[in-house]
Amino acid sequence: MEERRKSNRRELTSQLVLKRLDGGGVESEVEIDIVDVSKTGVGFTCNKALEIGAVYEAYLRIWTQEVLHAFLEIVRIEKKENTFFYGSIFIGMPEMDAARIAVYDTVENMNENR
Repeated sequence: MEERRKSNRRELTSQLVLKRLDGGGVESEVEIDIVDVSKTGVGFTCNKALEIGAVYEAYLRIWTQEVLHAFLEIVRIEKKENTFFYGSIFIGMPEMDAARIAVYDTVENMNENR
């Protein structure tokens, strides 16, 4: 499979709380598990079916324990057994928050090359 990602992806042990923004369906919150994150998007698993193209509000707890407020558009969905894997891109993420993720990626690359 050809790599289509624009940025390196890193795994984080974290969770998100999502709220659907476009008013589709009943507003609810759901916990998800982060599989990978980059400055352009996040991959995560969830037991709830979300819709491709939908935009959700998210609160991402990063490795520094800071919480980044973000908006995610679902661009890819894979069903694996009883869970769903989602690929999403950040919508309108402030450059300062994207830079925090990029710094983490740089540090991790340095550690891997030692």
